[in-house]
Amino acid sequence: MDLELRHLRIVCTIAASGSITKAAGELGIAQPALTAQLRRIERILGGRLFDRDHNGAGRSALPDQVSIGASTSSILAPLIRRLTEALPELTVGTTASWSADELAQELAAGRLDFCVVGVCGGSGPPGDPGLEWRTFSVDPVFVLLPEDHAMAGQTEVTLADLADAEWAATPGDGCFETCFVQACARAGFTPRSLYVADAASCIEMVTSGTAVALCQATRVLPGLVTVPLKDVPLRWIHMIGWRPDSSVAPLADAFHRSVDRAHADLVGRSEVYSGWLTEHPAFGPSQDPAEALGPDASRPITPAV
Repeated sequence: MDLELRHLRIVCTIAASGSITKAAGELGIAQPALTAQLRRIERILGGRLFDRDHNGAGRSALPDQVSIGASTSSILAPLIRRLTEALPELTVGTTASWSADELAQELAAGRLDFCVVGVCGGSGPPGDPGLEWRTFSVDPVFVLLPEDHAMAGQTEVTLADLADAEWAATPGDGCFETCFVQACARAGFTPRSLYVADAASCIEMVTSGTAVALCQATRVLPGLVTVPLKDVPLRWIHMIGWRPDSSVAPLADAFHRSVDRAHADLVGRSEVYSGWLTEHPAFGPSQDPAEALGPDASRPITPAV
């Protein structure tokens, strides 16, 4: 049996009520059935979750608060919503950084419980090898244009179509500038520039017509449009990470499901990306990176707004 959100609700209800008897009443489950469910959950997790007393249960072994780090800020709002829907007793704290390596260091040091990061396909997961990483989506990189741009109405563009443009992108670890330059070289030109700045500054550069930007395929912004790049020259792998020996490790499956749903929320609000995925089923949520990247899997991937 795999651990599901309903099992974690059972654990949280028992922990909040302090008693299997009380929890059974709140959940509308007979006490013997709830006890049997708890035993099955404990077998999945490999240990006791409560120090039982004559009332049926004592202190919970699971945390009531988690700290999440994200290098993709757009996912935080839907992720918090999905987590609190699934586990209303859980308190969620968040932090953001453009650096996946920095977040991985915080995770390894125990200052974060989970990370949501984007990584280059050629470099693998960031940080300490003792961390556990799981891919939840492989997305293409799109280009962000002002809605009055000459290419804004296209269903897709090539990098060469924008050879004369100034470019912007958010910072990333490793060789992201080289990745972009190599992609442009394959398209037959050398980019005039690449302004590396925070997401807000990149968006302002696009809005003002100063530059076009590499962007997450799920981006939806007023006055701007996202346009797919033909033949997907740039790809981005989204991952979650945690320490397998941490007290929150039993929540990893539930966290992964919440991340999947949060990412699906972002995909669902983008008509451009949702439509693109119907024609490119190898990409999107919970894809195998090697499958989505194809024969050029070792080719680096540039970060995006």
